Amino acid sequence: MDTKKISNESGIEIRPYYGSETSEIPGDFPYTRGIRNDMYRGRLWTMRQYAGFSTAEESNKRYHFLLGQGTMGLSVAFDLPTQIGYDSSHEFAEGEVGKVGVAIDSLKDFETLFDGIKLQDITTSMTINATASTLLAMYIVLAKKQGADLKMISGTIQNDILKEYAARGTYIYPPKQSMRLITDIFEFCSKEVPKWNTISISGYHIREAGSTAAQELAFTLANGKTYVQSALEKGLDINVFAKRLSFFFNAHNDIFEEVAKFRAARRMWANITKSLGATDPQAQMLRFHTQTGGSTLTAQQSENNIIRVTLQALSAVMGGTQSLHTNGFDEALSLPTESAARIALRTQQIIGYESGVTNSVDPLGGSYYVEALTDEIEKLAYSYIETIDAMGGSVAAIEQGYMQNEIAKSAYIYQKQIEKNEKAIVGVNKYVEKEINSTPLMKIDDSIRKVQIEKLDKLKLERDNAQVAVLLNKLSEAAKTNENLMPHIVNCVEAYCTLGEIADTLRLVFGEYQG
Repeated sequence: MDTKKISNESGIEIRPYYGSETSEIPGDFPYTRGIRNDMYRGRLWTMRQYAGFSTAEESNKRYHFLLGQGTMGLSVAFDLPTQIGYDSSHEFAEGEVGKVGVAIDSLKDFETLFDGIKLQDITTSMTINATASTLLAMYIVLAKKQGADLKMISGTIQNDILKEYAARGTYIYPPKQSMRLITDIFEFCSKEVPKWNTISISGYHIREAGSTAAQELAFTLANGKTYVQSALEKGLDINVFAKRLSFFFNAHNDIFEEVAKFRAARRMWANITKSLGATDPQAQMLRFHTQTGGSTLTAQQSENNIIRVTLQALSAVMGGTQSLHTNGFDEALSLPTESAARIALRTQQIIGYESGVTNSVDPLGGSYYVEALTDEIEKLAYSYIETIDAMGGSVAAIEQGYMQNEIAKSAYIYQKQIEKNEKAIVGVNKYVEKEINSTPLMKIDDSIRKVQIEKLDKLKLERDNAQVAVLLNKLSEAAKTNENLMPHIVNCVEAYCTLGEIADTLRLVFGEYQG
């Protein structure tokens, strides 16, 4: 029980939570009001800033800057070739190296990316899916090289391939083989890195693709059910692996709808995991990271985005998030500059230390409006999940195009509302001004690819290429069996096999998904 005494500026003591004797207590099943009874009174959410661009050297400088500004954890963005398993030298990588994230071709790049940063002292989130097994292996190998206790390192890999098929597109292998890699990671991490969150089941990209809040919640939890069921079929213990599942949600401008969505998510997941056999409270709790809505940002009057991000961050905090990234106001124009990243981080810090919203748990709980919205969003989300279950689950629903079509319909309706001025977007179709955009932009030079290719050429001259060939062959043979692939991928990474070589080895066995 929280016994800490907190008062506001008027000297009024703030209780941990409010409600009648019959109302739900925060920290109790089904966790609608929060997963801890003290929430931010005990500790604030982890303040992250999503960053990664150009080379490992440049991204490392940004990470040191962010840590110096008070960021509590790192969140790594990877470029498109890294996300879909191509080395920077591959012809398909041309024009994309280092553009939307950092280019990682091998353990050498990873060593540079975290130079001067002790992995045991921070938590790291990595937005990576199709090649999540390889990037996680790099993190583990680097942690070992730093002398870290692998039982203590913590962080998250996104590792959510189902939403890639439904909304985002950075997949490589067919669904069955992708699910095999994910459950291999579950099994491996439960033994080797037990504090690592093995998946971040993402609604963020579903929302970015145009879904409604209710669809974001429904499709994300439906995917979560599928991952749990796949792990159960592999014989894993839900009371062990479900503790390391996390979620990743979007936050848009309607504060009350977003808060209701987060509250409903906790309640629904607690009941879903219980129905699947979870008895440990830690395995029933929905923990989530939030990022403010990239698709809500406007190139017009871009400073307005600071207000949008503030509203969205407030909804995440009042909805009980465990971790938060706030977007830079310039992200409709380019990757965030250092100044924009600082403002985004300060937004979180001002909310955390100055706004007072952290003094009580579930501050909007008990509001007639928010309680009704929570119930209505839950009801609507369950109706989508029932449809997906009737189709045979998320994989079947994706293969039949159901999720994709529902998202596309919602995106179309929203866009038509903007075009008809039925939906106001300040600076776009309301209070429009003629302006010359003077926002400083961050540009990534195409010469980055040449730098990466030179590093790759040097690596291949210096490493033991005979050992590389042996280990890649072992990985190939293991992929043809039911053996867990993670130990083989770790061995390949340690020998400085490249990300593309590992992905290509699995491509030859698994094939590629033609969506």
